Amino acid sequence: MTPEELSAAISACLTQAVADGEISVEIPDSVRVERPKSREHGDWATNIALQLGKKAGMAPRDLANLLAARLSHVPGVGSVDIAGPGFLNITLDAAAAGELARSIVEAGAQFGHNAALSGHVVNMEFVSANPTGPLHIGHTRWAALGDAIARVLRASGAQVTSEYYINDAGNQMNVFARSVYNRIHGLPVPEGGYPGEYIKELGEVILAENPELAQLEEAEAIPAMREAAYRAQMADIKQTLADFGVSFDVFFSETDLHEGGAVADAVARLREQGHIFDDGGAVWLRTTDFGDDKDRVLIRANGEPTYFAADAAYYLSKKDRGFIEKIYLLGADHHGYVNRLKAIAACAGDDKDANIEVLIGQLISVNGAKLSKRAGNIIELRDLINWLGSDALRYSLARYPADSPISLDPELLKKNTNDNPVFYVQYAHARSAAAARTAAERQVVRDAQTFDAALLTHATENELLAMLGQFPSIVASAAELREPHRIARYLEQVAGAYHSWYAACRVTPIGENPVEPIHATRLMLNDATTTVLANGLNLLGVTAPERM
Repeated sequence: MTPEELSAAISACLTQAVADGEISVEIPDSVRVERPKSREHGDWATNIALQLGKKAGMAPRDLANLLAARLSHVPGVGSVDIAGPGFLNITLDAAAAGELARSIVEAGAQFGHNAALSGHVVNMEFVSANPTGPLHIGHTRWAALGDAIARVLRASGAQVTSEYYINDAGNQMNVFARSVYNRIHGLPVPEGGYPGEYIKELGEVILAENPELAQLEEAEAIPAMREAAYRAQMADIKQTLADFGVSFDVFFSETDLHEGGAVADAVARLREQGHIFDDGGAVWLRTTDFGDDKDRVLIRANGEPTYFAADAAYYLSKKDRGFIEKIYLLGADHHGYVNRLKAIAACAGDDKDANIEVLIGQLISVNGAKLSKRAGNIIELRDLINWLGSDALRYSLARYPADSPISLDPELLKKNTNDNPVFYVQYAHARSAAAARTAAERQVVRDAQTFDAALLTHATENELLAMLGQFPSIVASAAELREPHRIARYLEQVAGAYHSWYAACRVTPIGENPVEPIHATRLMLNDATTTVLANGLNLLGVTAPERM
């Protein structure tokens, strides 16, 4: 019996009690069940009697007694105890608890998927690094966390579009182009320009593909250089992201907003909403009406749009493309953007508390990381991947809440010991895969005929089954709270429970002893653990090795 099935059984008992006239109360859509803090209190617990007692006009403990009587007749429920003012502690019989192993194996890659966010249509923008240089350590956290959040949202039923906003408009791109032009022609870095060997590398790539650019006069060369350098740098960014296991559904160009008339259209639409005013020759958006610290200029007095105007046009583009919820993942230096982006949503007629969400990621550091030889003044993501590996980086970054600063210890991340969390979890997966291979060699076969859930009675089996059963609810809460670190910490608990079980219970017989039903049954539990570990690691964008 899964936690979801037990929750449904409790709901059914409540519904029948209402139908029989024993209680009169509105039943919630779902009943929350969770593991008790002490396993001595049963397999699962619920406080539903405390939630509904007052509404039902009865003492919570009396309602708990009523529910306990009904639950005791549910197949698979071994016993129901009432604790304190009305907590229900539920113990499943061994067969019902053990059936979870079969359910997990049968569900395979889908186990853990749930419908908590079914119907949600989400646009999630993250990374969005300027296309004027390589990805660096400042982008690493949101690359890992953003991709993991998108994965858990999808696993919880949401329809998610991951999006990268390319800031390819404005003077920065001209400075970028001139930096490449000057390097090609042996000239100094222009004022405010981009240093670093990567500029030279871009120039070499561009000239190899477009040798005619070297012969053009400066005025003609700069626009062509701008386009070529932009495309070469974006290709580098996309390749680095791919090496990090991160993909985007959409790469959205800021230039397209301007050239397609979206900025002017956004100003006109916001004016219709009544939030535009003119002052000093400039066009302003009255964002202070919705919590911003000051009103924002959309169009300068000289007729040039501001970056904020592009932000407004971009938000409306997302709205027009049918995204009900827009999630922005911004860096630690973007706290000031939260209220202004929410104000744009409100000015556009959206609910700033429901239709837009802005997450801020704190800084990370890696002890001993060296500045990039290519970029000169940054720590490149590609160097971190080559040094520490994508798995170690992604797992470590997903292991902490976004709003907590992180200092990673590279020596720890390279250790093949239990002190290294990613090794600890991956080793549990590899160990379970090895156990399955050994079982196959000993001709231990798990199937409907050989599996007997009632045999899984050892204390470590009860603990492991209870841990595995929590996975769907862990995924759902990680999605709802945008906190994939919950999955990482959970996987470490599963790994610990598996290692304890592996030490206490054999999947294969000792020596030449015959294969018995207990071995096939334990193989099912072993493979259920393999499934949960693999599914969880996949949600974090981390591989699940079968050998280590």
